[in-house]
Amino acid sequence: MLNENTVAKIFESGIEQGADFTEVFVEDSVSSSINLLDQKIDEINSSNSFGIGIRLLYGNEAYYGYSSDPDEANLLKLTKNLGQSRKAGQSSGVQPFEQQAVQDIHHVAINPETVSKTERVDLLRKLDELTRRQGPEVSQVNANMAEKKRSVLIANSEGLWTEDARSYSRMRLSAVAEKGDGPQTASESPGVLGGYEFFQQLNLDELAENAAQSALRMAGAGYIEGGTMPVILGNGFGGVIFHEACGHPLETEAIRKNASPFCDKIGERVGRSILNAIDDGTIANKWGSCNVDDEGTPTQKTVLIENGILKNYLSDRIGAGQVGIPRSGSARRESYKFAPVSRMRNTFIAPGKDNFEEMLRTIKFGLYAKKMGGGSVNPGTGEFNFAVQEGYAVRNGKIAEPVRGATLIGKGFDVLSQISMIADDLELAAGMCGAASGWVPTTVGQPTLKIDSILVGGR
Repeated sequence: MLNENTVAKIFESGIEQGADFTEVFVEDSVSSSINLLDQKIDEINSSNSFGIGIRLLYGNEAYYGYSSDPDEANLLKLTKNLGQSRKAGQSSGVQPFEQQAVQDIHHVAINPETVSKTERVDLLRKLDELTRRQGPEVSQVNANMAEKKRSVLIANSEGLWTEDARSYSRMRLSAVAEKGDGPQTASESPGVLGGYEFFQQLNLDELAENAAQSALRMAGAGYIEGGTMPVILGNGFGGVIFHEACGHPLETEAIRKNASPFCDKIGERVGRSILNAIDDGTIANKWGSCNVDDEGTPTQKTVLIENGILKNYLSDRIGAGQVGIPRSGSARRESYKFAPVSRMRNTFIAPGKDNFEEMLRTIKFGLYAKKMGGGSVNPGTGEFNFAVQEGYAVRNGKIAEPVRGATLIGKGFDVLSQISMIADDLELAAGMCGAASGWVPTTVGQPTLKIDSILVGGR
């Protein structure tokens, strides 16, 4: 991808510019996608991307640049230009390269390059057919298959040299249903860090039923009456609230800027003793997993909250140094065009000992948010507003009529203390997370849980 001699010269140039630390990140990626809409293949895309990112650190100050031109003279000029922005510090010199072996725990069984486009198209058409079978009110189906392989080289002036390959596969299905009062959309988007075997192993019948039936139920639903009430939050993608309203503020990128309600709270109680939250990059083939992060640090399991006590933050090199904690293998970036920062991987609330029926029995009137949709959050305060994709009223301990138009409004830090019951039905769901270092694959998740009191917005 880039020879050792050129990389060594970049590091020597970093020394000349007075940098304390120099890093080279090389990426060669191949992406493809096929989109089926209204029973027709309307898009087939493929792309290649190659580039080199160079980062100079002066203490905790970072200077980053990138280029798609691997010419040595060009890269040395880029390094010099970065250094001229800030000449200071004392470098300890370039260390000899030490090959860091990468343990690949994310096996690719079927190389996507061995599978024809015809097979992929047939699979999408089958998924469309199964979704439309769910009812004549299903008026539109969109199925998309996306794949990406990233090959990366990470080297730094401390002697690190490591290479890794990451293959991503994801299926997106959305169904639109109409029953008089406007169309309603529901979607499913499973994905893995793995090869084409993911698509062959997908349960297409279940995928089609989940998306279509959710849309059909909501198309015939009335509207929720808003107010402050207890809410049962469904498993799987329900974890997006913890991810957005609590996960981001637990990244050192927010902590080091004093832009988080969790600053200086390690060791303090942030929830009830039943609450345990984890970010784990080591789960085999999960969408948000990795072998090493984008600084070359091996990934790990990080316990964020244990028995209601805040235990840790998610850190990269700069964040760990400023906050004074070990690196957690959480430095991530969308591509060579971005400098790495601390980001989530597979983030979830751990299973508890309660069950769904027990939760229902404790509620006279409330909301069962079976599946969450999109929303917004202020990372500095944890304030959020999330739409409920599929919801039901809860009356006298039982699930009642389906309701639409519900939103959950609150602050992540405050909501943690309102979680009073957690079931044992943990599920994880794939998503894409956007932040300072671009969009990266992340997994959210949780068991079904009960929030005693939260503001629910209605129509």
